[in-house]
Amino acid sequence: MQTEIAMKALSLFVAAALTFICSAPRAQEFPAKPIRFVVPFAAGSATDALARIIGQKMTEAWGQQVIVENRPGAGSVVGTAVAAKSPPDGYTLLMVSASHAINATLYSKLPFDPIKDFAGVTPVALIPNVLILHPSVPAKNVKELVALAKARPGALNYASAGIGSASHLNGELFRSTAGINIVHVPFKGFADQVTEIIAGRLEMTFAPAILATPHIQANKVRPIAVSTTKRSAAFPQLPTMVEAGVKDCVFDPWFGVLVPAGTPKPTIDKLNAGIAKILQLSDVSKQMQNQGADPFPMTPDQFDQYLRSEVVKLGKIVKDSGAKAE
Repeated sequence: MQTEIAMKALSLFVAAALTFICSAPRAQEFPAKPIRFVVPFAAGSATDALARIIGQKMTEAWGQQVIVENRPGAGSVVGTAVAAKSPPDGYTLLMVSASHAINATLYSKLPFDPIKDFAGVTPVALIPNVLILHPSVPAKNVKELVALAKARPGALNYASAGIGSASHLNGELFRSTAGINIVHVPFKGFADQVTEIIAGRLEMTFAPAILATPHIQANKVRPIAVSTTKRSAAFPQLPTMVEAGVKDCVFDPWFGVLVPAGTPKPTIDKLNAGIAKILQLSDVSKQMQNQGADPFPMTPDQFDQYLRSEVVKLGKIVKDSGAKAE
């Protein structure tokens, strides 16, 4: 009798459990709500442009709005701190540039750890710096420019977008690897550095391709090389600095997507696969080419390893240059 009662009770318990399981709502597949895409630079920047290209295509593919949120300040520190404190659920993305790795050394203290507080999704693009000269500079190529700088130590100036910017460190790398004495003149933004070259007040700068292109096309500046490891599809006629004879002068200005550390791996993998597909779209390729950008996808693990290596590589340039930011 007791056995019969126990069996009936067990049957009732199992039936109730199955009813609960069947009636429970299924876990919503990612993404189930709008995604915030934090850009730690102002609207109109290369970082912003890439985020908007990717964000629009993600919206179209997944049916959830991707909202680009510009949080500029302190060389990307302000917006990056916002993303670092966000829930690790995949609904906050961060578009960063090489400055993310630079800041690890440039600042003595940050409100986040550039490595530990983030997980890589994928790099998106490389936008090469182009070494441009004012047309009055009597150098047609890098070899002639190096010879000129050695003949006139301290007489040539190079502009940058500010202390610790990619253009500053690119110039310092050129100075050290070429063994020349050129003078750094920092400004408050990328547009200002190019304006000074066009006006002829300074001789040279390493300018982002997106800013250099219209002035190159208008013959207002003379391009002589790109900073990247490989030649750029946007400027196939220009040699790399290494090809031009300056050994070890390689600077790859990359842009990529991070999420807060602790974001589930399946979510990261889905974001990675989605962005990889977007980068293969013909209209996206055209838009990126107009930005002077070359697609630069990786797996999440590869990006994590790359970011660590960039912190070390760019950190050395920062230390050698003596650049500091607080």
